[in-house]
Amino acid sequence: MALHKLGKDPESKDGGSPTVYLDDESNSYLVQGFKVTDTKRRSQMDIPGHEDVVEIPRRMVQFFLEAKGDEAPNV
Repeated sequence: MALHKLGKDPESKDGGSPTVYLDDESNSYLVQGFKVTDTKRRSQMDIPGHEDVVEIPRRMVQFFLEAKGDEAPNV
C-alpha cells in the first residue's frame, strides 16, 4: 500500500494537521483532521461504533482529486 500525501492545511498553526492522503491500493481517501467531540453535532449523524468523525476546513477541498479533475499522483 502506498499513501500519497495530497496536501496539508496551508493555514495550520502547527503545520501538521489536517492532511488529506490518497491510498492508491484501495483507491480511497484518508483524512487526518480534528476529532469532532461536540455532542450536539455528533447527535445529528449516524456514526457506527467502528467509525469516527474528523473535521477539516472547507478550504482543503482543493486537495481532493475529483474537485481538481487531476489524475492520481505519480510517486
